[in-house]
Amino acid sequence: MKGFNEDANYSIGLLDDAATLTDVINNYIYEHTLMGKNAFFVADLGKIVKKHIEWQNTMVHIKPFYTVKYNSSPAVLEILSALGIGFICANKHEMTMVYDLGISMENVIYTNPCKQIAQIKHAAKLGVNIMICDNETELKKIARNHPNAKLLLHVATEGVSGDEDMNMVFGSTLKNCRHLLECAKEYGVQVIGVKFHVSSSSRDPQAYTHALSDARCVCDMAEEFGFKMSVLDIGGGFSGNEFQLEEVYHAVSPLLHAYFPEESGIGVIAEPGSYYVSSAFTLAVNIVAKKVVEHDQHLPGGKQISNGPAFIYCMNEGVYGSFASKLSESLNTAPRVHKAYKEDEPLYASSLLGPSYDELDIIVDHCLLPELNVGDWIVFENMGSGTMNEQSAFLDAERPSLYNVMSFSDWYEIQDAGITSETLMRSLCVPCFQYGDDNFSTTA
Repeated sequence: MKGFNEDANYSIGLLDDAATLTDVINNYIYEHTLMGKNAFFVADLGKIVKKHIEWQNTMVHIKPFYTVKYNSSPAVLEILSALGIGFICANKHEMTMVYDLGISMENVIYTNPCKQIAQIKHAAKLGVNIMICDNETELKKIARNHPNAKLLLHVATEGVSGDEDMNMVFGSTLKNCRHLLECAKEYGVQVIGVKFHVSSSSRDPQAYTHALSDARCVCDMAEEFGFKMSVLDIGGGFSGNEFQLEEVYHAVSPLLHAYFPEESGIGVIAEPGSYYVSSAFTLAVNIVAKKVVEHDQHLPGGKQISNGPAFIYCMNEGVYGSFASKLSESLNTAPRVHKAYKEDEPLYASSLLGPSYDELDIIVDHCLLPELNVGDWIVFENMGSGTMNEQSAFLDAERPSLYNVMSFSDWYEIQDAGITSETLMRSLCVPCFQYGDDNFSTTA
């Protein structure tokens, strides 16, 4: 496995027990203010390892395959690789990043439902053999361009909670699965398993009942055609919530024992993404512009201002940068003002915008904050999902810096959990932050 470069985006600083994540953030805010630097992330990688331990303790016998699109930070991929986790890739760039980690391509799945021929050939070149398929057109492309392909048939799940149409966009019906199996036999393509996906918005255990029953039917049909089935992929949809994880396992566990017992020879995998990374990343942004809104005007989200002034603040990161996921889903965190202010200090209706002045670039349309000034900092927690991928920066703006840290106590806990230090030490650099009276000192 390749180790980290000395660049800050790759190295991991170890924190002594007197230093907290808040101390680290305070230190870098001081540094960035002094040097006039841009926004930055701090990643507590110990939280990622703890999430993995939590997964192992809760999702017993279900192997995680991390969905790279949620966060492709090199440090994240290195840590997850060291933990023995598989990877879900959707394009050539993601497959190449994972390949460069030096891990076995047997632990990589190419899941894009609509694959370009060039990307199928790239997968074949790298040795990424396992891929998803849900229609005959895709099957023909794969058969012609990847002689060693091994397919997971993507089965559509029954829609629940009003999102039937979205669930049926991708995935094959049971009837069509038989046709796909016939085609695979004709084209000489291996079929080794089944995949389905239940949306995280669904709380109905029946969704898993139907999906697992259908998956069992597909496996039975495949065996009729002489295929040896070895993989069941129960998809993603896992938030960072431990209760949700327990809820899912409670729903699937008895069904897995019934439909896919250990003696069936079919291993069960899942596709967690935001579950692993969301809580590990904190983003600090700077106020670059400020506007007072009079009482008879509206904030960007349309809220009428009735009493006193309100404020619109422009930050140096927005939806065309670190808040890109805001375009497709609501923000899963509340802004926290970094500077100290008195408990009895008045709070004002406020809106937080990105730097583009675009009507879509509204990060928080309404919240209550003390009055801020240009140069003040705002901190957003739970920013690890959908924030650290290759994306277009607004105009010529710099991408935020990334500082990776892990506490010594987390490091010892990792070892106590049975994760070998030899493995993870390949991914750790030795700089250690020690908390002093004023700022951090860095020692080798």
